[in-house]
Amino acid sequence: MNGDDLGEKINQALEKYNLFRSPESVAKLIKREEDKIVVEFSGNFCKTCGACDWVEDFKYALEDLGVENDLVEYIEPGNDDARRIGVFRLKKPQ
Repeated sequence: MNGDDLGEKINQALEKYNLFRSPESVAKLIKREEDKIVVEFSGNFCKTCGACDWVEDFKYALEDLGVENDLVEYIEPGNDDARRIGVFRLKKPQ
């Protein structure tokens, strides 16, 4: 998978995630590095689910499109309940 294909898959995952999870959680790409992406999640999040679950769901949106990945960092920036950050390491195809 070349860089352009990967970028398209990331955009498709963001669109799919937001289609099914907005307004409770909205994903936005913050940064893309060689093997990592940083995604911000905002919204009121369902209080019956852990906010981390909303971030972990993005892993599966990527995998549904053939992008293997790991959630390597989950960040709760301060007291802001309306924002979370997920750092995903993208695995190279075998």
